[in-house]
Amino acid sequence: MDTQRRPYRIGLYPMIEPYRTGMLDVGDGHTLYYEECGRSDGVPIIALHGGPGGGAAPSMRRFFDPDIYRIIIFDQRGCGRSRPFSETRANTTPHLVADMETIRAALGIERWVVFGGSWGATLALAYARACPSHVLGMVLRGVFACTKAELNWFYRNGANQIFPDAWEALAGRLSAHERDDVLMAYHARLMVEDPDARREDALAWAHWENALISLVPDADGPMPDPRRADALARLETHYFVNGGFLERDGILIEDTAHLSTIPGVIVQGRYDVVTPARTAWCLHRNWTNSSLQIIPDAGHAAGEPGVVDALVRATDRFAAAFG
Repeated sequence: MDTQRRPYRIGLYPMIEPYRTGMLDVGDGHTLYYEECGRSDGVPIIALHGGPGGGAAPSMRRFFDPDIYRIIIFDQRGCGRSRPFSETRANTTPHLVADMETIRAALGIERWVVFGGSWGATLALAYARACPSHVLGMVLRGVFACTKAELNWFYRNGANQIFPDAWEALAGRLSAHERDDVLMAYHARLMVEDPDARREDALAWAHWENALISLVPDADGPMPDPRRADALARLETHYFVNGGFLERDGILIEDTAHLSTIPGVIVQGRYDVVTPARTAWCLHRNWTNSSLQIIPDAGHAAGEPGVVDALVRATDRFAAAFG
């Protein structure tokens, strides 16, 4: 484990444009947006966005050397440029894992590096559990295993002790009865069919996350985009009330025998209050082929300098190993 503070000299790679984009029919009425960037004959790497429901940002391309990697990014079911938007039907973790396999087969890829942060790390671990022979290695940030303990920390009693003002903005909108289970209350509110009727609830949900994501939040930062907030809030509550649609609580960090042949790098902010470091610590202890880097001056956000440095060093390391 590496916790030593050092100057952060490595930054993101320059922005590049995709050389191919497409829409892929994955069944169940869902069509996914995907893109490929970098070197068409390079080391395949798939980047998994967070949320669920966050959608893929162009900045995700910048963690990978475009002269070495064939970079695959896609919007998961129900969000971003995928269709139908904000749809929860036929939208579970097994569906997303199957979608990754559909993308892999459609692009003619045998094995790839899997990169993901937050919910993207959850999906990466679920994919590696289902398809270990197709994973060259994994780079994970802000590990989230969608356990009851993690969800209770963030939506019941934990993070609210550190951010009581932001919590009041989220929970204070609810009735006294609803405040007994904030996650379930917002899920019920967000499952109404009328987007206008659920708009303020979706924005409140997104505000709570935004307030906690960085070590030092930017008070002057942009307000949540209402459209993105709608998919994020609906899909997060849909997944979270169902335990991430995983076989049992804690399975992703406790059942790790299949990871023994998969090298991994885990990057974790020391002061991450969205996905606290204990999950990353437990995963590392159970995953003998992993290294853990705890960044001493970072929270949850992927763009914090120490996190960027560690993630790019990790993808450069795999580029040298597999390129």
